[in-house]
Amino acid sequence: MTTAQLLKTRRFGDSRGWFSETYSESSLAKAGILDRFVQDNHSYSALPGTIRGLHFQTPPYAQAKLVRCTRGSIMDYAVDVRKGSPTYGKWVSALLSSENGSQLYVPVGFAHAFVTLEPDTEVMYKVSAVYAPECDGGLIWNDTDIGIDWPLPATGPVLSDKDQKLPTLAEFDSPFDYDGVPLAALSD
Repeated sequence: MTTAQLLKTRRFGDSRGWFSETYSESSLAKAGILDRFVQDNHSYSALPGTIRGLHFQTPPYAQAKLVRCTRGSIMDYAVDVRKGSPTYGKWVSALLSSENGSQLYVPVGFAHAFVTLEPDTEVMYKVSAVYAPECDGGLIWNDTDIGIDWPLPATGPVLSDKDQKLPTLAEFDSPFDYDGVPLAALSD
């Protein structure tokens, strides 16, 4: 049982640049993250204001995610969608960038989204289940019941056709059960 967590990745630098360990099963276990990651995904977004999300996969292929930004920067979001949770519909966010090297852990039972803050942004993330189109789900990005204040450019968001047609939280019948750990503020 765990909730969304911000993970600070240590970097070891010298005159050549830096080295960072971005994934360690034992280090994650010490933080209470016991997911087995089975697939890596990589996205590229050309324009600032590109929103990808709010996405999740439902059981039996529900996914936990470990997200990092490898080029540019994003504001990354996790929204609690676990039935019975005292923090249902609430969200946390974190700035992830190639510069800060931070990662966001998004457990099963949370919708995930990010918005790009710079041009030519790349995001890589691990998932704990393979992509299953029949379990693909999401919520509309601008749902007023969730109330994310997206940092968008004056030109507005860049969205896929799919992401423009997702349901609201009120229309969603969550298949995720609350595990007793409410969403908490992310700690540095």
